[in-house]
Amino acid sequence: MPWRTLSLMVTATGIGSWPGTDVREALRAVRDVLTEAPDGVTTVPYLPELPARGPGADMVGRSAGLLVDLPVDLQPQGWRLVDRPGRDAERTASLWRQDLDELAEAYDGWVGPLKLQVTGPWTLAASIWLPLGDRLLSDAGATRDLADSLAEGVRAHVAEVARLVPGAALMLQVDEPSLPAVVKGHITSDSGFRVLPTPDASQAEHVLGTVLSAARDAGAATVVHCCADDPPIDLLRGAGPDTLALDLRTLSTSAWDAVAEAVEAGTTLWAGALSASRPTAYGTVRDRVAARWHELGLPPSTLADLGVTPTCGLAGSSPEGALELTRATVETARALAEEAVR
Repeated sequence: MPWRTLSLMVTATGIGSWPGTDVREALRAVRDVLTEAPDGVTTVPYLPELPARGPGADMVGRSAGLLVDLPVDLQPQGWRLVDRPGRDAERTASLWRQDLDELAEAYDGWVGPLKLQVTGPWTLAASIWLPLGDRLLSDAGATRDLADSLAEGVRAHVAEVARLVPGAALMLQVDEPSLPAVVKGHITSDSGFRVLPTPDASQAEHVLGTVLSAARDAGAATVVHCCADDPPIDLLRGAGPDTLALDLRTLSTSAWDAVAEAVEAGTTLWAGALSASRPTAYGTVRDRVAARWHELGLPPSTLADLGVTPTCGLAGSSPEGALELTRATVETARALAEEAVR
């Protein structure tokens, strides 16, 4: 399987989730599409997430399974911190073991980039409940403890994958779909009558940066992904990721200006440009992105530093649709690579 450097080549990859319940089949599908790259393109395969498998495979429960010394179980209101691991934790751990065993087999001998995904600390804090209280987000100290626990779990997780696939150049994508709602004060209490505390920008950056730093310490490049409306670009950039992965449909004019500043400062943009719900020809996507690049005053040659992804995960697609959109992502990256050298 060929490996191409990530430098000065358009990247094509996926966000993370995939349809179905068979992780072996999903791994092979992603591997087969994203380990062959046309000229000018770097393809980045990834460990797919299969939420259709049920509790413990959903983005919150799956990442909560990586927490160190903070066990959770599943209640009617959602995932909740508990004193000791129970059946839900065992199920999540079993899914993780299966995923990593299959990953090691599918990528035996692989030399090249490989992406992992986890849910970020702010989205977890907005989704996990305290043992006898409100969302974990309601307690600033508990949120910091969660970030530290997740950082420790991420460090161990990256190290384990590095052991299983020693030739991989690992990347960790941290998903923060709830962060815009958190910083805008849109997360309410259990009763719905009280808005939970809103962190200031420096606190939000520090908590997210704790997890990114742990991944970097373990040898992984870092990506922050946010597909929610009005993503806080400056905050995300301030946390220190190597790459920002954003749904282009959510970006306002001011957000695009912030993206341009980030790109000029050396942060890579992964452009969420292809929608499963509204398929668009890759040539059209290329033209739209290139036109926006021109409007921002960015040199066309810097299109070669872009990444291309679907707008979000593909769990809601059919397996055939997920494959088709992933192939279209690669073709869009190829078209942008050609645009960059015109």
